[in-house]
Amino acid sequence: MRTIFSIIIFLLPISKIFAQNLQPSFEVLEYLELMKISTRATGDSSYYNQFPEPENHILVYQSPEMGLKNRWDLWIAEHQKSAVISIRGTTADPVSWLENFYAGMVPATGKLHLSDDFQFEYQLAEDQKAAVHIGWLVGTAFLSRDILPKLDSLYQKGIKDFLIIGHSQGGGIAYLLTSHLNFLQKQQKIPGDIRWKTYCSAAPKPGNLHYAYDFESLASEGWAYNVVNASDWVPQVPFSIQTIDDFNEVNPFKDAKKVIKNQKFPDRIVMRRVFNQLDKPTRKAQRNFQKYLGDKASTIIKRSLPEFRKPEFIASSLYVRTGNTIVLLADDQYREKYPDNSKTVFMHHLHQPYIDLAERKYLEKP
Repeated sequence: MRTIFSIIIFLLPISKIFAQNLQPSFEVLEYLELMKISTRATGDSSYYNQFPEPENHILVYQSPEMGLKNRWDLWIAEHQKSAVISIRGTTADPVSWLENFYAGMVPATGKLHLSDDFQFEYQLAEDQKAAVHIGWLVGTAFLSRDILPKLDSLYQKGIKDFLIIGHSQGGGIAYLLTSHLNFLQKQQKIPGDIRWKTYCSAAPKPGNLHYAYDFESLASEGWAYNVVNASDWVPQVPFSIQTIDDFNEVNPFKDAKKVIKNQKFPDRIVMRRVFNQLDKPTRKAQRNFQKYLGDKASTIIKRSLPEFRKPEFIASSLYVRTGNTIVLLADDQYREKYPDNSKTVFMHHLHQPYIDLAERKYLEKP
C-alpha cells in the first residue's frame, strides 16, 4: 500500500510542479515529464505514440540534423517561465552509431576544427587532466551552435530556467553540453542568472575521472542527475582501461621501477616480471583502443565531415560513471515484464523500462 505522502505526490498535478522555480533536487514527476518529451526527440511516431504526451510543455522548435546525425528539440512550459532542451539519442543511421564508437579521449579544454568555417573552442572542466569522449564532443559542438541563439532569444523574453534532458547518446551529450554552458557563464559569454538543471538518462560514461570530479563538483548542489537502470548495459560503456599513468601525480606506483631496481637478487627479477605482467597488458589495450576508436575512426568521420581535422588524443581510456546517480533497481515485477533476452539487447535501455522503474520506486512505495 502506498504511503499518504506517495498518494499526495502521485495526485499532485504535474503543472504544479513545473509552475515552481527550478529546485536543486531529483523530482520524479519532473523527470517523468522530461522522459515524455525525450520520446518525441526520436522523431519516430510509431515509438513516441506509445507514451502519453507531455502534460505541461509545448514543442516550439525541432532542429534539423547536424554534425553526426544529431538533433535537439526546444519545449516551452505552459507558464512561459522555463524551457526544455531535449537532445536526441542514437538513431539507426550508421553515422549516428559512429559517433558512439568514436571513443578516443581528448582534453576537456581545447579547440576542434570541424570545418573551415567552424572552429569550436570549449572548456568543460577546470582540471587540465580532465578528458572527454571525442564523438559526443563533436555532437555537443554542432548542437551548441544551434542552441545558443535560441537560448538568447528566450532569455530576452524573460526565460531564465532551462532543463536539459538526454536519453542514451543524448545523455552523454547532455553532460558535455551542461559543462559547456556553465563555463560560458563563468566566462561571461552568456548571462550569469540563467539556471540549468540536467537529467542524463541511460547515459554512457562521458569522460575520465578528472572530468567526473569536475562535473560532480559543478552538480554537487543537486542541479544534475544521472539516471541509471541497473539492468541496462549502455551506462557501462565505453570500455574502461586504467593504466598507471591515470593516477594522480603523487602515487606509490610512479617510482615502482626504481624501487624494484633497488631490491636484492633474485627478488628484483621476480618483482620486475610481476610488475611488467600487470602493467604492459593495460598499456597495450589502451593503445589499441586509441588506435581503432580514435585514430582509425577519425578517417571514417571525415566521410561525414570532410573538413574535420583529427584532434590530438590523450593516452587514456579511463571512462567512469559520472554525476549524482539515481539508481533504478529491478524487482520481481520488473523481471517478469522484462525478462533478460539476448536477442533484444535494448530491452532494458528504452524509455519505458526507465519510466516503469522510476514510477515504482518513487510513486508506489509500500
